[in-house]
Amino acid sequence: MSECIFCKIVKGEIPATILYEDDKVVAFKDIQPAAPNHLLVIPKKHIQSMAHVTEEDRQEILPQIFKVIQDLSVELGIKEEGFRIVNNCGKQGGQTVDHLHFHLLGGRQMLWPPG
Repeated sequence: MSECIFCKIVKGEIPATILYEDDKVVAFKDIQPAAPNHLLVIPKKHIQSMAHVTEEDRQEILPQIFKVIQDLSVELGIKEEGFRIVNNCGKQGGQTVDHLHFHLLGGRQMLWPPG
């Protein structure tokens, strides 16, 4: 996926403020934060959306993503007060980058419904 902005971040072709990286997952600050703490947690493997997750991805990548989210919530000091995890899937779901990603938002009161 040579045109995918998140793949370019994974490859180091586009700069990002990376807070976590391992062999499967990268977490970095959102460039348009909607909360005091707003990170994106993505798989290094290009997966278009949740609708495209395979059984192998469910076994290997998704558990690692949620472990990283939980660990970062502790590191950022937002675990106790609470945080929100968002995944937009497809055009009507609000997905703007066709690479699976989860928003980790915290540090302020979240409202419902989100919009």
